[in-house]
Amino acid sequence: MKTFLSLCAGAAFCILASCSEGPTKQMPYNQGINVIPTPVSLVQNEGSFKLSKNTAFSASTPEAKTVAEYFAAQMNLATGYQITVSDKAASNGIALAIDEALDVNDEGYTLDVTPQGVTVKAKTPQGLFYGMQTFMQLLPAEIQSPAVVNGIAWTASCVTVKDEPRFEYRGIMLDPCRHFIPVENVKKHLDVLALFKINRMHWHLTDDQGWRIEIKRYPLLTRRGAWRTPNKHDSVCLRRAADERDPKFLLPAKNIRREQGEIRYGGYYTQDDIREIVAYAAQRGIEVIPEIDLPGHSLAADGRGGWGKHFSTPLCIGRDSTIAFCKNVLTELFDLFPSQYVHIGGDEVERTPWETCPDCQRRIRAEKLEGAGELQAWFTRKTEQFLAAHGKTLLGWDEITEDGLTPQSAVMWWRSWMPSTLTAALQNGHRVIESPSEFLYLNGELDRNTLSKVYGWEPLPESLRAWQEGLLGIQANMWTEDVPTADAA
Repeated sequence: MKTFLSLCAGAAFCILASCSEGPTKQMPYNQGINVIPTPVSLVQNEGSFKLSKNTAFSASTPEAKTVAEYFAAQMNLATGYQITVSDKAASNGIALAIDEALDVNDEGYTLDVTPQGVTVKAKTPQGLFYGMQTFMQLLPAEIQSPAVVNGIAWTASCVTVKDEPRFEYRGIMLDPCRHFIPVENVKKHLDVLALFKINRMHWHLTDDQGWRIEIKRYPLLTRRGAWRTPNKHDSVCLRRAADERDPKFLLPAKNIRREQGEIRYGGYYTQDDIREIVAYAAQRGIEVIPEIDLPGHSLAADGRGGWGKHFSTPLCIGRDSTIAFCKNVLTELFDLFPSQYVHIGGDEVERTPWETCPDCQRRIRAEKLEGAGELQAWFTRKTEQFLAAHGKTLLGWDEITEDGLTPQSAVMWWRSWMPSTLTAALQNGHRVIESPSEFLYLNGELDRNTLSKVYGWEPLPESLRAWQEGLLGIQANMWTEDVPTADAA
């Protein structure tokens, strides 16, 4: 059986190419059938299909041709073949066809693999893409190699597959704030997500520990807020990485610098980087959802990036200038991210500073609010209105369910110890994404979330069936407090 690790290694392009032609190898991890995620229906039939130098794609529409070209390019890298794409059927070929009458949902597909050829049908190009990802998993894992691998039998078991995703939203959150993740590593991450049919990447771009996105109107956000002094919360490898004379340093030199003799660690994405990543993701059927953490987790916004006196240092939202700042930042996001959603965080806000801040107290009195809790609710509602006016939908962690938002806003439920917030969000008509820390936080202690525990979790128990229409889907989160290098992410 192909192991989960083997598939990930292949998708992340970590397989080394063989140096020379040799006898056909049958690697243990390539034995059997193991498609992830498990299809709705998979029947194994007799025989196998062999990919050869004569294999060709046929595509019924221009959109299908784009999908075919994407996979032909990857196959050619690994095999050394020159697999072509045309609109004409070929023997020993792979046929991709759009069939709007197919009995699957918009991301579903059927896959038939016979000794004579492969056929993938779907209602949409996205469905074809996922059908081809399943076919790629039937081939040896080396098919994901960026260089020619010799001595591999490029065969796939004959199967009949009918598959469609259970949920519309299937996401992974990536956190480059605690430890920065360079563009090339984000792309590798997206390659793995595409292989496993994940269709959303939630990009956590700001936090107390670093501001990671260039905002043209406020250059100091990245000039200062993207850099911090490593301390006890950071891995020892960061300090080692600061000395480029150490041959074992693990971080790119551009992410370490010295200011007046002090080591500073960080990095950020330029707007060109952002556009490049968004386009790269779109080619793989992945929507990138940006997060600007507001109004808490904002220490880096004023250039003091670090772990902070308070756990979730907030903005001073009593000042009109702060509200204008938030609107200006979000406006620049609109041009970078075509996603319908903009995530504003809203979690774990340490409201203590507002209780003694004259500006915040003045705002509380002027808006006739009852304390700091209602001040955050006021801010969140104002942000919801601003996003709606620009055709965007507010998305936030489940603390925002306390803020009196309209059903238009969507909620990401993470506090697994508070199931009442999940139920309340669904009952109030919000669209909900489940992301419970008990099951879907992929960082932390190694024994915290085993593979069996994650796979054994049921997102739609009987108690929630009455509101299942409001459940958009699920998301796992990769927080990086304990993930010190890009390769570890």
